[in-house]
Amino acid sequence: MKEESYFKQVDPLCSLDTGESPAAGPREQGEGQARGLRPPREGTCVGTLALCRAGPRGGSAKLRGLSPGAGRSAGRKWRRRAGGRAAAGRSGRRRSGRAEPAVLLSDAPPARTAVAMSSVSPIQIPRRLPLLLTNEGVLLPGSTMRTSVDSARNLQLVRSRLLKGTSLQSTILGVIPNTPDPASDAQDLPPLHRIGTAALAVQVVGSNWPKPHYTLLITGLCRFQIVQVLKEKPYPVAEVEQLDRLEEFPNTCKTREELGELSEQFYKYAVQLVEMLDMSVPAVAKLRRLLDSLPREALPDILTSIIRTSNKEKLQILDAVSLEERFKMTIPLLVRQIEGLKLLQKTRKHKQDDDKRVIAIRPIRRITHIPGTLEDDDEDEDNDDIVMLERKIRTSSMPEQAHKVCVKEIKRLKKMPQSMPEYALTRNYLELMVELPWNKSTTDRLDIRAARILLDNDHYAMEKLKKRVLEYLAVRQLKNNLKGPILCFVGPPGVGKTSVGRSVAKTLGREFHRIALGGVCDQSDIRGHRRTYVGSMPGRIINGLKTVGVNNPVFLLDEVDKLGKSLQGDPAAALLEVLDPEQNHNFTDHYLNVAFDLSQVLFIATANTTATIPPALLDRMEIIQVPGYTQEEKIEIAHRHLIPKQLEQHGLTPQQIQIPQVTTLDIITRYTREAGVRSLDRKFGAICRAVAVKVAEGQHKEAKLDRYDVAEGEGGREHILEDAKPESISDTTDLALPPEMPILIDFHALKDILGPPMYEMEVSERLSQPGVAIGLAWTPLGGEIMFVEASRMDGEGQLTLTGQLGDVMKESAHLAISWLRSNAKKYHLTNASGSFDLLDNTDIHLHFPAGAVTKDGPSAGVTIVTCLASLFSGRLVRSDVAMTGEITLRGLVLPVGGIKDKVLAAHRAGLKRVIIPQRNEKDLEEIPGNVRQDLSFVTASCLDEVLNAAFDGGFTVSTRPGLLNSKL
Repeated sequence: MKEESYFKQVDPLCSLDTGESPAAGPREQGEGQARGLRPPREGTCVGTLALCRAGPRGGSAKLRGLSPGAGRSAGRKWRRRAGGRAAAGRSGRRRSGRAEPAVLLSDAPPARTAVAMSSVSPIQIPRRLPLLLTNEGVLLPGSTMRTSVDSARNLQLVRSRLLKGTSLQSTILGVIPNTPDPASDAQDLPPLHRIGTAALAVQVVGSNWPKPHYTLLITGLCRFQIVQVLKEKPYPVAEVEQLDRLEEFPNTCKTREELGELSEQFYKYAVQLVEMLDMSVPAVAKLRRLLDSLPREALPDILTSIIRTSNKEKLQILDAVSLEERFKMTIPLLVRQIEGLKLLQKTRKHKQDDDKRVIAIRPIRRITHIPGTLEDDDEDEDNDDIVMLERKIRTSSMPEQAHKVCVKEIKRLKKMPQSMPEYALTRNYLELMVELPWNKSTTDRLDIRAARILLDNDHYAMEKLKKRVLEYLAVRQLKNNLKGPILCFVGPPGVGKTSVGRSVAKTLGREFHRIALGGVCDQSDIRGHRRTYVGSMPGRIINGLKTVGVNNPVFLLDEVDKLGKSLQGDPAAALLEVLDPEQNHNFTDHYLNVAFDLSQVLFIATANTTATIPPALLDRMEIIQVPGYTQEEKIEIAHRHLIPKQLEQHGLTPQQIQIPQVTTLDIITRYTREAGVRSLDRKFGAICRAVAVKVAEGQHKEAKLDRYDVAEGEGGREHILEDAKPESISDTTDLALPPEMPILIDFHALKDILGPPMYEMEVSERLSQPGVAIGLAWTPLGGEIMFVEASRMDGEGQLTLTGQLGDVMKESAHLAISWLRSNAKKYHLTNASGSFDLLDNTDIHLHFPAGAVTKDGPSAGVTIVTCLASLFSGRLVRSDVAMTGEITLRGLVLPVGGIKDKVLAAHRAGLKRVIIPQRNEKDLEEIPGNVRQDLSFVTASCLDEVLNAAFDGGFTVSTRPGLLNSKL
């Protein structure tokens, strides 16, 4: 049992000895903001009722006959002396957040006063008392009890008497035990217990949730007997007779002689009980001092409220009006408690002094710990676990700094009771520290030849990526302590970035762990939470190391370009330390609060684009581009990996289905248009499901045919004659024969399974009139072809741009029209009226189809110039030409990015000629050889070369007539 259990019971008495508040315990002092005596608001503390006492010259005030005016004057004197505010003033002003302490009712020395006593004359309680009916517990004189008020009459009593009263007399109630208050006013009062306890209402706390109720903190004064109930509504009021004298008990020889040995025997048992407890607990030591300082006549009531007793036993003590009878009834209770403590001490195992706890003193607590039960076993198991944990810490190979922290925490854990919330947090922390792989690692497989074979078997193409992995293996052979590289695979979706990371781990013989970063917007996901927070846990990096159990795994940081940012911090900034080879050897997680070495971890990040990655984070990673696949590469990937995987997943065999390469090419060109192979894989899955249906139906029909043949055989073969009727044949043909194996997937089967083609080769049809050109664009999903359309009409010389264009693309359009206007005479370009001013009475409209897609970038400049030149010249652009490049106002063609993806997009669309900037000629080396053979590349440094390559026969330049030489 915790120390607070003593303190709460002895609190009214201990405060007399130490000057502490007799009312407000640790829980009450922070329950809200104290207020004046107003009706309560939800969740607020109504306030502590400050009791007034007489001034230093006025002697002790008698409760009987105390007028409201006298109470207010006495209150003003007390407030001036104590420096406090009015607790029950009429202004109802807000008070401070700390509850005001209850004030003693006399000026006698605190050590000589049990509850409220006078040194001059006995104090009399009022003859008429409002009755508070309670069935929760029994309040004895000298003790404090907290009771809940939620019934109709008790609520009315609190509101009318306590909250609106302004005198000291209004804070005195009569508490009737063992009497439930009826739920409504309409019900009659139940039979009242004959003897009650006059009490001071020290504190009132109100709340409206879940229903209106009050919580009273009341302190018992003395016993009284009900003479007559005067009224029952709105709350019961009775005429009472005081049974105990509220005065200082004279500690004289006369009283001792009257009580005789009974008082001495009671005192001996009380001292024996207290000394059996742990005297190092402050509440126990204070109780021991009170036994000597308080009059022995007050001890029976006080100790009965402290030791473990039932409400029935307390009720018997309350009914014992005679002091001698009270002593006789309390002594057996003390003896029973002493015997229980002796039994516990005999059977209890010896523990350290720090683990001693006060046993059993609150009456509302029940004995739940019985020696030899399961709780003892659980305690032993917990102790064994702590010993095991300590042994693991000693034998672990963690660094010295981490070892010191663990030793310090395990010492704290031993001194900590298991009921504390911090116990579980500390234990979880120590278990994590022990489980982390501080020096445990796997041995790398450094056979380069085997690694090359394994990578080739798992992935087709990706030569640059495979080359980088083999380079790392070669360097690891030469230097063992090489730090793990930090790679970033950038490419469109579906090209195999994540699966390559898994293959790299398999090649190296390392553990693999994937961390999905898409949508992460809290830096605590990376660096963990501090242990001061409830529910704190380490970050994903430390959790991943705990999962794999080694300190040199392959960590795949997936979708690093999709990190979020919120009020909880920037996770991209937290990754700076993780992905920096010069810093991650000393990575500190907020939860661990000790450094961990990440230098042996091989980090591989994946991203679709580098545009959304912060520059500081991008600078820490080695970027490896993973472009899209060509058609030939997709066909190889399909027949090496995708089709066998789908056959295995659907329970089919190559003897049941056959997909030729021509069909695969049709799927690639007509049903998918992507840089990766994810959609292609789904199409193969749809084909396998359709074939699985046919195979299952065929097996069912084969079984039916077998049964039919058996039935025909039993019926006799003589009916099968040469001139058999056709109906018999039709009967057998109704049962369709199973399909022939293997089922061949051709174009017609594709149309039945996948539906009509989704993409058509529409290039030639769209270039059937002037004013249309094909450009090449780059997207995070790969390269795409982009049509640019232009038209002119009579107008005021305005340029209209549509298609969700960005600012850069709009500027490219203005650059193109300005360059054409300045070179209109050179190329003989005129408007509809034949003027070289192309915008003279002419409006131009440029449109970029797929208007729902946002477009931006400078690479469409040459395409816009070619489209407008076709419009004003009336000539058609070649239908097999695509182009890309940025332009300047002087007609130069500047380099752009994404050349490989754009060229692959042109190749997928069936184009034959690609115009690129001359300074991008170096990027053609990355293009696969078969694509370079199918395409012809034109490198241009100026717009003249672009126009000559885009039109059949070139774009002629009108020659000027020669100038005559002047004779001057």
